[in-house]
This record gives sequence, C-alpha cells and structure tokens, in this order.
Amino acid sequence: MQFAPAIVDRLAKEARRFAELTEHLSQPDFAADPKKLRGLLRERGTLEVYHRLYERLLALGQRRADAEKLLAEPEYAALAKEELEAVEREEPGLDDEIKRALVTDADDRRSKVIFEIRAGTGGEEAALFAADLYRLYIKFFDAQGWRHEVFDVSPSDMGGYREVIFAVEGEGAWSKLRFESGGHRVQRVPETEAQGRIHTSAATVAVLPEAEEVDVQIRPDDLRIDTMRAGGAGGQHVNKTESAVRITHLPTNTVVVCQDEKSQHKNKARAMRMLRTRLFEFERAKLHAERSAMRKSMVGSGDRSERVRTYNWPQNRVTDHRLGENYSLEQVLSGKLGPILGALEQAELEERLKNL
Repeated sequence: MQFAPAIVDRLAKEARRFAELTEHLSQPDFAADPKKLRGLLRERGTLEVYHRLYERLLALGQRRADAEKLLAEPEYAALAKEELEAVEREEPGLDDEIKRALVTDADDRRSKVIFEIRAGTGGEEAALFAADLYRLYIKFFDAQGWRHEVFDVSPSDMGGYREVIFAVEGEGAWSKLRFESGGHRVQRVPETEAQGRIHTSAATVAVLPEAEEVDVQIRPDDLRIDTMRAGGAGGQHVNKTESAVRITHLPTNTVVVCQDEKSQHKNKARAMRMLRTRLFEFERAKLHAERSAMRKSMVGSGDRSERVRTYNWPQNRVTDHRLGENYSLEQVLSGKLGPILGALEQAELEERLKNL
C-alpha cells in the first residue's frame, strides 16, 4: 500500500523535533534551568511515540525496497515475494497506528485532572443529585485504580453537595473523563416531594486537565492571597483558625477557594493547583475556539452548558444525548461508565480521522 505523503510529512516533522530536543537536552547548560528542562523533557516525551513510528515506517520501507530489488534475481524471487507479502500485511496496521497517533493531542495523554461538580437548578434535590454523581464517579475511579483527592466541598442541609471539587490521577484520566463535562439532568421523585410528583433537577460537571508549573507561569505580583476561617459543618469548634485560603488572580479576576484541610499551607498549595488549572483551561479554551472556527466538524463543543446526559429514575434509564443511546441506570450508578466513555472516545476518534 502507499502511505499518504501528507501523513508521512507530518510524522517526519514530529520525529525531527524529537531528534532536535534529544540533541538539545544532551547539552550541559540545560541542567542550569530546571523549569526549562522539565518543559523540554515533557515535550520530548510526548514526541517519542512519533519517533518510534517513524523509525518503524522507515524500516518497513527499506524492507519493501530490498524485497523489490531481489525479485529480479531468480534464485531469491520466492523469498522476496514472501517478504513483500509480509510487508503488505504489516503496512495497514502501521498506517492505522500513525493516523491514531497524529490525531491524539498531547493533552489526551495527561493523567491528572481537576473535577468539579456543582448543583444546578432544583435546590436541595439538585444538591442530592450532585452527591449521587460524586459517588458514582468515585466507584468508577476505584475500579480504574485511580487516586482522588478532595479539594473543597460545600455540603447541603440534607447531605447533598452544593459543590465538590477534587483531583483525580490515573493513566488515561483526561482522555476518558473530559467527556463528562456538561449539564447532567435527573428526573425522579425528590425526597422533599410529599405528593409523589416527578421533578427535573440538574447539576453541572467540569473536568479540566490539571496544569503543571511549566504549563502556566504565574507572577507572584499578580496574586492576592486572603486567609479566613473555614466555613461548613462543625460550628465554632472547627473554625477557630484562619486555615481557609482564597487566591485571586488579578489580571483575569479568577478566584479560587480551598478550605478542606486544617492546614493553611496545604489549602494554599491546593488552591494554587486549582488556579493553575483554571488559567490553563482559559488558554486551552481560547485555542480550541480558534481551531474550531477553522475546522467546524467536531464531535461536540465540550461547552459546559451543553446537556450531555439524563438520569431517569422511574424508567431505570440513563440517556447520553451525544450518542443517542440508553444505558441501565443501576449499572451507571454502580460506576460502570466504561461502555459510555468508550463509545464517546471512539466517536471522537472517527471524527478526528476524517479531518486528518
């Protein structure tokens, strides 16, 4: 088969950049700047897959050329034909691997995300639904062997969550969990409903790739850091010290608050992680908007106001509106999100391949 020249050129370009970085990183002066070194090492790491694929492509091309040359020699013609057949069997698989690699963003391989769930319309029932979402996600994380760490939680009077923010870490976390961003709707009889009527409530989910220090440069002069007593359940006994931290990024007026830990130092560190992630997401969103303007055929906008899923309690059904498919509510509540997320990943991959 013939590999598309445009795809080979793109792969070669990424492989050349890998070689350049490898050469640069061998110079001793890079060790003097740890931040720059970390950034280049990470970039090189994301390019390594292209380097390996390009090496395989060159090797396969050399095997084909050698076999075609030997076809003209009678004593080697049979062996050359076998080799050509073997090469032709390998080429489609390599072509598929190359295409998949080229449509996979570096962000897709991130293993850390910040996950935010907020109760929407529906008052106390919406807060209870937000807590249901949190519990089903935790079950999914546990099944994947992923770690999670709560940053901030705002409980409601009946045991729900007005808001819960946490970090998740695990292989493939961003590539899978990014599809959860959006509006989630529930239809059921609330605990607060005396007459048995079905109500509709909502919660929003935002999933952001956690930013590293090399992703976002934050100047100390751009920050205002305030400390305060933590709020929430527990009364005066848990609010005697100013352990809660609020950080404001003055240029963008971005505000983050963390009060889950008793230690002000830990809350500040977590708040900085949240701030870096939100500023990084702001830049990603701008870039995404620019790309979308040039390339309109996308699987979905990823806009957080977009309704992505409805959870129907009376009919034991979950409907994913992007896929147009129904799933068992019982299965989803037990954390079995794999079939939904797998289908969403495949749909996006196919759409990206169309635009390659």
